[in-house]
Amino acid sequence: MLKIAYHPIYKHPLPQGHRFPMEKYELLPKQLLYEGTCKESNFFKPGFPKEDYILSVHEKNYYERLKSLKLDRKEIRKSGFPLSQELVDREQIIADGTIKACQYALEHGIAMNIAGGTHHAYTNRAEAFCLLNDQAIGARYLQNQKLAKQILIVDLDVHQGNGTAEIFQNDPSVFTFSMHGKGNYPFKKESSDLDIELKDGTDDKTYLKKLRSVLPELIEEVKPDFIFYLSGVDILETDKLGRLSCTISGCKARDKFVLNTCYEQGIAVECSMGGGYSKDIRLIIEAHANTYRLAQEIYF
Repeated sequence: MLKIAYHPIYKHPLPQGHRFPMEKYELLPKQLLYEGTCKESNFFKPGFPKEDYILSVHEKNYYERLKSLKLDRKEIRKSGFPLSQELVDREQIIADGTIKACQYALEHGIAMNIAGGTHHAYTNRAEAFCLLNDQAIGARYLQNQKLAKQILIVDLDVHQGNGTAEIFQNDPSVFTFSMHGKGNYPFKKESSDLDIELKDGTDDKTYLKKLRSVLPELIEEVKPDFIFYLSGVDILETDKLGRLSCTISGCKARDKFVLNTCYEQGIAVECSMGGGYSKDIRLIIEAHANTYRLAQEIYF
């Protein structure tokens, strides 16, 4: 059975006019239930993870100041969110959702988190709507619990996974692969183990050709026993922050290729949703929903 992490706190309210579309976290599970892709039994409610799991990735000083709401103004501004207890709770619960999704993925081949993909969070700071790096925490959890040795992170959000790159920059047991917009945020990028930079306006054909030429060889080289997939839908041409020119069908073809590759290789995969900022919320929901439809189709 496909297991999906969802908690009502994912839709944490933000001040009116804030550009981050929090409503997608509420609308996406409703859409999956309405159309029959999922049932209530597919969803599980995460809680708070053990602090040791978070501290395996994030510096204690940063985490303690985050928990006690003592980040300074510059740090808060860089996070992109107004700091609150509910927001900190949300970030911890998202991380727990990814940890538990890792466990389900080992059982069923795949598991999902409605939120997550917080790849801009560094070991010691928040950045760009990301306070704690959920997939990095999940990777360390698997390794520390001796559930996986070699991990591959496939980050296909339109923005580079700079925080993830920094966290694992000296760790050969976690291979970081980011394919992202060259001219997009972050403008000062970190070095992933493999970075593929795409020009503004990159279309479906160019995008998919590049991905298909790289991922199978990368898996053969890295030989991962677990994969994290960050399936951001901000590669769409309609995305306000994206700058690429992919279509809904191209985004779906991307997800199908990644999930089929994991399935055929017999490698467990955890999927976190990542970004999506199209003006029309319906396009965001449709693009994200395709990932879940494909997971059901391919694995179950």
